[in-house]
Amino acid sequence: MNFLELVNKRQSCRAYDPARPVEKEKIDRCIEAVRLAPSACNAQPWKFIVVDEPELKSKIAVAADSRLLRFNHFTKDSPILVVIVRESANLTSKLGTLLKDKPYPLMDVGIAVEHFCLQATSDGLGTCIMGWFDEKRVKELLGIPAKKRAELIISVGYPSTDDIRKKIRKPVGEIRSYNRY
Repeated sequence: MNFLELVNKRQSCRAYDPARPVEKEKIDRCIEAVRLAPSACNAQPWKFIVVDEPELKSKIAVAADSRLLRFNHFTKDSPILVVIVRESANLTSKLGTLLKDKPYPLMDVGIAVEHFCLQATSDGLGTCIMGWFDEKRVKELLGIPAKKRAELIISVGYPSTDDIRKKIRKPVGEIRSYNRY
């Protein structure tokens, strides 16, 4: 499929087929897509922790679930959860962040996560990117050092349906202009 078809097919999947385990080769391709992602000053300030051990995955799912707000309750059915840790940027990226007051490592993590999700989509997998979770508990469960940030979790699995929801987006005229704001 062409790139716009791929982007249109990628959506936040919140229901997974429990009978279909995810092949390691597909996760490896997603990680290779991350490895090739661009980053400010080539800092590559990320680590992707693939959680596929059932008991540990279940504990991470509990840490991601918000019973009060009903966020992320589907994570318990996700065959794989991937936790993204923001790593320290290299000196030039850190300097750029300070001088320009722009969080380059966060932008880099976002780009890498989208590379992961687009590769997963091209391999027939569904994903959902989550930022709402008990970060302290996730760090504790995975042995992530206290000074590091667990920024996002991606659920990964085969979608329970092939339906593609209609995307509700702003019209082009609201998000684009030429030559002036």
